[in-house]
Amino acid sequence: MPANDTLFDDFIHVRPRLAILVRLARAGWVEFTQVRESVGCSESALSKQVSALQAAGYAEVCKMTRRHRRRTWIRLTREGSAALMRHVDALELLTAQVRGPRPPR
Repeated sequence: MPANDTLFDDFIHVRPRLAILVRLARAGWVEFTQVRESVGCSESALSKQVSALQAAGYAEVCKMTRRHRRRTWIRLTREGSAALMRHVDALELLTAQVRGPRPPR
């Protein structure tokens, strides 16, 4: 088994989940609507994926009411950040295997 197989995360690799984690990777708390717009999915689909990420410990959700309007905020947990970085490392290893050694400059 190649070393990258232990880093590759099938759970994260699902396209909407990966897109959500990438959107959250360099941010703190991000409002649900901003994540939805950047990921490009419906509210119900995003809600389902965020719930799955939350259950896995990869995302944290905070709901607040401000001016009679309920807002949902999402952020990546430390565990989620570490899992995403392991997955990115696995993708980089796969890319290197496909491309092969780079010629010297």
